[in-house]
Amino acid sequence: MNLFVIGDVHGCFHTFSDLLRRWQPATEHLVQMGDLVDRGPDSPGVVELARQLARHNPAGATFLMGNHDWGMAAHLGPDGPRREWLGWGGRATLHQYQARHPSWLAPHAAWLAGRPYCWENEHLLISHAGRADTPLPFDPENPDGVLWRRGPLLNLGKLQVVGHTPTADGRPHFDAASRALYLDTGAGHGVALTGARLSPTGEVLETLTLPVDARDL
Repeated sequence: MNLFVIGDVHGCFHTFSDLLRRWQPATEHLVQMGDLVDRGPDSPGVVELARQLARHNPAGATFLMGNHDWGMAAHLGPDGPRREWLGWGGRATLHQYQARHPSWLAPHAAWLAGRPYCWENEHLLISHAGRADTPLPFDPENPDGVLWRRGPLLNLGKLQVVGHTPTADGRPHFDAASRALYLDTGAGHGVALTGARLSPTGEVLETLTLPVDARDL
């Protein structure tokens, strides 16, 4: 089965919904790379849409952990608060929940806390920020781990597909040295949201980049 991989959404509900219409569930496994929340105007709507997709497609849709999702889950979880998250966009996200869907806040935070850190097969590794040369890459507080890495990634001998670091021109970018495909095209900054169709062997079949819908600005 092919994959349909979507970059950082950051609360852009209408743009996310539009890109999902390009997903072909019968022939594609959906993988979203994390950062569903913060910055955009409708984080509650985005997370609820993702939850429903995951519930109705348990074998066909995977939503990974991003650093913003981790921040929200950590702030509201048993070891919280993590007040630094409020400065990343969390304060506005909390206001969105409190104003529109206060009953969603606790279950959404619990669902985000359970997101996996990667999706992997023999030919592909998909994670939020990518694998680098660092111990404990799946430690959520490691600044060079798969939630936070900025900078060069390891060449793992397979395609890495990552988000987290917005591309400079709002288009997907391939780094040949690390065999890494970057799909964060700046939705959280009002630029664009990108999806990529991939074969299970890591061939990039198509990329689709949608400008952020005016309702998400």
